Amino acid sequence: MAPPSAKDLSAVIFDLDGTLTDTLPVAFSAFRAAVAAFTDRQFTDAELIATFGPSEDGILRRLVPDHWERCFERYVDEYAERHHACSAPFPGIEVALDLLKRRGVRLAVVTGKAARTAAITLDRVGIADYFEIVATGSAAGGIKPQAIRSVLDAWREDPGRAAYVGDAIPDMQAARAVGILGVGAAWAGTATPVDLTSAGAALVFTDIEPFIAWLRG
Repeated sequence: MAPPSAKDLSAVIFDLDGTLTDTLPVAFSAFRAAVAAFTDRQFTDAELIATFGPSEDGILRRLVPDHWERCFERYVDEYAERHHACSAPFPGIEVALDLLKRRGVRLAVVTGKAARTAAITLDRVGIADYFEIVATGSAAGGIKPQAIRSVLDAWREDPGRAAYVGDAIPDMQAARAVGILGVGAAWAGTATPVDLTSAGAALVFTDIEPFIAWLRG
């Protein structure tokens, strides 16, 4: 069976961390610095990844329940301060966004991040103006399927003409739940192509150049 054509798309929604830019190291560092101010417990990257789903404030409610509000404020400060380590999108992302924009494809971000940290990242890497809608996460848990549907509803867009590009298994599961094309972004190395395909990705790209070539048709 031939792969789906990008020329049929009228809307593309992107995940943020690990898809548009390499912010995960910044987040891990900020989490460790913030949590260390309120507890002696140390967290590895793998342990932090295991908490993903809720937005950062929701994660900290679980990790530091007695001080989560102050810890979240510390986290946002640390995140902003450390973001100099991530000052640009992945090479080639702006080419892809420009291509889609010129074609008249509507662009949005659906991320599990909190609104404040998502705004910091989009501003610091210089891509905020590409997106009509930025839908962020919930402290209560993962809401990506609902967020994707809300974007499509706002645009009155047919799911059959939309795609969600993400680097994680839940991203592809969310795309499948909504009935839109799941495109696996494996260029950050945060998930394997096999895992993304098993989760429902119709296409997986391990490098951005083939992704751009697919967008060009």
